Amino acid sequence: MASASAKSAPSNFWELRSASGTPRSVRPQAKRHAALRALAEQLEPGEFDFSDAALQAHSGDKWFASHLPEAVAFPKSTESVSKILAHASKHRIPVTPRGAGHGYVGGCVPLKGGIALSMRNLDRVLEINRDDFVAVVQPAVITAKLQDAVERKGLYYPPDPASRAECSIGGNIATNAGGPRCLKYGVTRDYVLGLEVVLADGTVSRLGSRTHKNKTGFDLHRLFVGSEGMLGVVTEATLKLIPLPPFRACLGVGFSSMPAAIRALRAIFAAGFLPSALELADEFTLRAAQRRTGSKRLAGCAAHMIVELDGQERSVRAEIHDLVRAVSPLKPLFIDRGFGPEGCESLWQLRRQFSYALRDTGLTKLNEDIVVPRGRLQELFRLAAGLQRKHGIQVACFGHAGDGNIHVNLMVDESSTTQKAASERALDELFQGVIALGGTITGEHGIGIAKGPWWPLAASEPVRDLHQRIKTALDPHGILNPGKFLGS
Repeated sequence: MASASAKSAPSNFWELRSASGTPRSVRPQAKRHAALRALAEQLEPGEFDFSDAALQAHSGDKWFASHLPEAVAFPKSTESVSKILAHASKHRIPVTPRGAGHGYVGGCVPLKGGIALSMRNLDRVLEINRDDFVAVVQPAVITAKLQDAVERKGLYYPPDPASRAECSIGGNIATNAGGPRCLKYGVTRDYVLGLEVVLADGTVSRLGSRTHKNKTGFDLHRLFVGSEGMLGVVTEATLKLIPLPPFRACLGVGFSSMPAAIRALRAIFAAGFLPSALELADEFTLRAAQRRTGSKRLAGCAAHMIVELDGQERSVRAEIHDLVRAVSPLKPLFIDRGFGPEGCESLWQLRRQFSYALRDTGLTKLNEDIVVPRGRLQELFRLAAGLQRKHGIQVACFGHAGDGNIHVNLMVDESSTTQKAASERALDELFQGVIALGGTITGEHGIGIAKGPWWPLAASEPVRDLHQRIKTALDPHGILNPGKFLGS
């Protein structure tokens, strides 16, 4: 059953939407204004900015809500971050940490004004160690940049969010980002060995280590992975690396129905395969992609699967042959094969077009990164189809089927008051349905603002209380990313 908070979500949702183009600034009290000016004088030139351009640029992320901060900090060192937080804690000034600003749930919107803490200057890869299999990086390092650097040394950093060419390691840590490859390799949390973290009062703590095993006390460094900037600010990360698989190959498989595709997915696992990625897309998504790309291959295709394997070339080629044998009894419409980087990329190009193709429809895409247990995928697609029939809203589903993380996109005509109202009800029913299936309301984007109203539905009262107790212990004055799901 939905809580009162969950049921009130839709009106909040569209109120934020309508206000998105006009971020508001709360006029700072004279005391706070003086404290901000005093902090600026303590920092190096270029580390603090009050300009309108800076405030506007740091008022939001990829979601539509925004709010102006009162100042933007650009620290160049851990020492500067410590100084900023100690001063902010003393004067009770809100601080909203910010990575590359490519989140989808409003996680870095400075709802309470104060300081937007941009980590953009902490952008160096400090070390890549082939003997220890670790990389030491600052938080603003772009994920793809790190991956390219380690792969040149024959090493591998697997987490691969879709925005990896733009998102930062610090942001990945804040949201515990995943991606297609997490089916086989795991998410960001599984690669964080140690962190340097600045706490709300300015204390600098080094947590974890550079060893691949460590049971010295609690796993405190992992407490900060997925914390959405509410417990501390990461200024350095020690990340686990693994050997780079020397070869990869893909199948692109079309089906006449989604049930057939899901049966194929089950057959793949039943045959003992563990793909590095297994993606699935529904008919609405494929129709949009067909219009965008002009692909005749997608004609009559109601579901499409991409399966990737990696490892030693001889074994991968043999496994691809066996994989074809495993899915062929499901009578696919076609099976395309891709070998090596270029062959795989030719198949992944279709997947990369999905979001753009849905945007081409002219409808507003409400992207929900829900997760269900792998065995409940069929029920999830039934739930999505039921929402479409009931509310008259197109629903597009695609994503990481191998681990149950499907992006369910409500495609809304904003010019229609009826559709807007229907989307509010559909969102609520989607989250309720996902939780009833044993799933979660977010797999990789986080809660931020967008899913805050459903936090009481997603977490029991004891769990919410435990979150709040941890938050209070580490941030007693509630200055870090206030206004988000913990309510500080």
